[in-house]
Amino acid sequence: MTELENSIKSYFGVITPEDLKAITSCFEPETLKKGDYFLRTGKQCDRLSFVQSGFVRFFVETEKREVTQWISAKGYFITDLASFIFGNPARWTIQTLTDTEILTIHKKDYQKIGNAVPQWPVLEKLFIGHCFTMLEDRIFSHLSMTAEERYQFFFEHNRELFNQVPLQYIASMLGMTPETFSRIRKKQLS
Repeated sequence: MTELENSIKSYFGVITPEDLKAITSCFEPETLKKGDYFLRTGKQCDRLSFVQSGFVRFFVETEKREVTQWISAKGYFITDLASFIFGNPARWTIQTLTDTEILTIHKKDYQKIGNAVPQWPVLEKLFIGHCFTMLEDRIFSHLSMTAEERYQFFFEHNRELFNQVPLQYIASMLGMTPETFSRIRKKQLS
């Protein structure tokens, strides 16, 4: 079973092998070079992709600073969900931090899945629910954990990022200044 198939099963739960094949057959391989843009703020997002390798950063530039919302690694789906589902202008710029291999489904093909997979409305609801739950978990950690606890939790679950991406992006994603992040990192390493 491919990583995409495993990931879809984990997002959707029980799914028939036929439905799984119908969904995964809609995804096409794509290679992005380091620094390539998957999406820019204000544009329309017409694709949903699964990261097979590499790192992808979601960020927005404000008047005062650049804010990293998320860094996706192998095994994550990437899109601007509000833009992809509702057609809103994208809030996030999505850019590769390394050479990246993805599997992509375009919106027109995504919208056709319901014809091939009868239980698609239930599966799609589970997928969006999973995305929403991940967001809730991130909000909860920001509201309930100290900066040191957020750092430690993130480090324990994402060690590979700390040697692969610029640390200021991780600091921003955790809601910290680079100085606070550096101080906590130094304390954790000693």
